[in-house]
Amino acid sequence: MKHIALYISNKDDKHQLIDKILNGELIESLADLKAMLFSEITLNKFIQEEMRHGHFDVETSTKNSLQFSSEGERKKALLNHIIAQNPECIIVDNVFDSLDAASQVAIVKAFSYLSEMVSIVQISTRKRDILPFISEIYQIQNKQFVKVEDLQKTSKKKVFINALPKPEHLVEARFDSLVKFNHVKIHYGDRAILNEICWEIKPGEFWQLMGPNGSGKSTLITLITGDNPKAYGQNIVLFGMQKGQGESVWEIKNNIGHFSAEVLRGFRRLDSVEKMLLSGFYDSIGLYKFPTERQRFIAHDWLRMLGLFEVKDKDFLSLSIGHQRLVLIARAMVKHPPLLILDEPTNGLDDSDAEIFSELVNKIASESKTAILYVSHRKEEGLLNPDYVFKLTPHKTGSTGEII
Repeated sequence: MKHIALYISNKDDKHQLIDKILNGELIESLADLKAMLFSEITLNKFIQEEMRHGHFDVETSTKNSLQFSSEGERKKALLNHIIAQNPECIIVDNVFDSLDAASQVAIVKAFSYLSEMVSIVQISTRKRDILPFISEIYQIQNKQFVKVEDLQKTSKKKVFINALPKPEHLVEARFDSLVKFNHVKIHYGDRAILNEICWEIKPGEFWQLMGPNGSGKSTLITLITGDNPKAYGQNIVLFGMQKGQGESVWEIKNNIGHFSAEVLRGFRRLDSVEKMLLSGFYDSIGLYKFPTERQRFIAHDWLRMLGLFEVKDKDFLSLSIGHQRLVLIARAMVKHPPLLILDEPTNGLDDSDAEIFSELVNKIASESKTAILYVSHRKEEGLLNPDYVFKLTPHKTGSTGEII
């Protein structure tokens, strides 16, 4: 069986590349094989079909729809669906995004087994993710795929020279503690999610929240953002206020900048880069109000620091994935919130963009008073440098947490 890896950047046209592989134009030896695509692209198409027609063709192991399943469940369901079609070739795109350590091991095992019967063509934007049984690796050079023995190293050149832009209003620290959980337990019916969680985030700290799929990371985040009614009756203090003592969800959210790639799923508005960034002042996706001159000045400051001022009038969706992420981080930070939540922020980034993205996050950590909560299955070794890690470990009685 022939197995190859195509190591690309997000500047390359991945959709066109996939079309050429599927049409047999790019790899002659695979031209006559029945090929199927294991990718977020395929998942998004199935999810769009679910939303349009109210039924689903790909079922998870829990018989749930893809739309309301975790990324891990989606990928397992898609792989089972593809295997059932008896393909002769599987195109594998960014295989490890959103998978915890155990799921990564399982997916490697599954593809290693399949590699005995099916040709695998892997498309990867991260060197670390190339499947272990693949020895032939190609890169695009002068618009041609060239076999390489040693992958090029990404640059360590510093990108963000200017200082972090100042907030609209200078506010002294108002809280000794931003988030405090005291023996928090969360159940959904008979299902225990969290058990005896004790955790505190203080101003200016940089945390990573880790844990396998289904361990309760998302539940913990919704308790912090005020979106989870299960928080009532728990001993939780958010931004100086005991939960359940009259605070509104918007009072909580006003203290939080939140980044999640999921926010843009299905987003189709043709808002400019500038408007997308300005919307951070109003906690909306897209701009629906008239910003002040001071807000425009701050937005332009951020765009200059990011090196994106010259494209401020371009459609936000026309930017590369890496540049979109930079704008969304700036959008979450324009108000210099006490807490910045980054939910799986490096998913879908290539090595170069992950390096730049991490430089920006580390800059925010060192030059602002904003505390950072970085939520991810994986550590970005040598890139992101959290001060503390809070790890969730699943148990039948609910996940427990510990600082490691």
